[in-house]
Amino acid sequence: MSQFIRLTMDDIARLANVSKTTASLVLNGRSAEYRIAESTKERVLAIAREHHFQPSQSAKTLRSRKSGTLGLLVPELSNFAHASLAQALEPLCREAGYQLLVMSSNEQANMETAGVEHLLTRQVDGLIVVPCSSDATQYLKWSLRLPLVFVDRHIKGCPIPFVVTDAIDAVTSLVMQTIAKGSKEVVYFGGQADLSPSQDRLAGYRKGLELSAVPEQEYWVWQRDYLRPSGYSMMAECYERLGHYPDSLFTGSLTLLEGALAYINEKQNGMPKHLMTFDDHNLLNCLPWSIQSVVQDSQLLASESLARVLKLMQGEAVDSVWVPASLHQRS
Repeated sequence: MSQFIRLTMDDIARLANVSKTTASLVLNGRSAEYRIAESTKERVLAIAREHHFQPSQSAKTLRSRKSGTLGLLVPELSNFAHASLAQALEPLCREAGYQLLVMSSNEQANMETAGVEHLLTRQVDGLIVVPCSSDATQYLKWSLRLPLVFVDRHIKGCPIPFVVTDAIDAVTSLVMQTIAKGSKEVVYFGGQADLSPSQDRLAGYRKGLELSAVPEQEYWVWQRDYLRPSGYSMMAECYERLGHYPDSLFTGSLTLLEGALAYINEKQNGMPKHLMTFDDHNLLNCLPWSIQSVVQDSQLLASESLARVLKLMQGEAVDSVWVPASLHQRS
């Protein structure tokens, strides 16, 4: 038997000496609508406060067919960009009257499916997803069941609305600025090639090379995934292939940068002259190297994606949006 005592609406009604219906109406804020006496209302509320009682959310959901919850599914909670998104989104949801439920797919399609199905059993009113797959089929199926918006990533040709950082222009500018400082060897480390962020960041990198009249060379582009060990292994393989560290290195995420720096720190045999990365963190200010970074606007990504989910819940049509990025220049 559990040591915890869980009171029900029947218990509150009994303690307040009212009917279950009266107790329910008071605790769900409908006492004025049904002209319940103020003294009765205060007695019920006092009993509820004394016993720290809250009406059942499940019961509310059954009555209103709305759960008052939204779901956020991200590939990795340890990913700084995704953690920042969740941190920005949660208070915005609370202000809008919703509780945010957060789950992780661990960059695995089967875990993503399990996560969404779990959120659906919780009857979330809307869903915000950072997709871990480029296959639109599954997401389209879910979008027929509830309002769904992509954030941070999108799927080419998929009609599901998205809110994504405009990475191409920012990465292009960063690469061009580095080349303008005299660098003629710029290596790129990226994640899964089939994901939209990888494609956008690589497109920006290649555009920067093209506009700077620097032809891409063999062993300049490396792609695997966005996990820290991949940054380490790509740095090791790149060093072996080139026979030296590249003059400049751009990493498609902070996790890849962390892995690359771990290899460099371990070997203690030099390092790239210029370091660039996508995403920003205050810890980069504390390192002994000047690391230039692309800064995503997590607050705007969160507010724009929430606004679109809420509009879809109202039956309104929404469009997709590209959120501008900025550069953090360190001298």
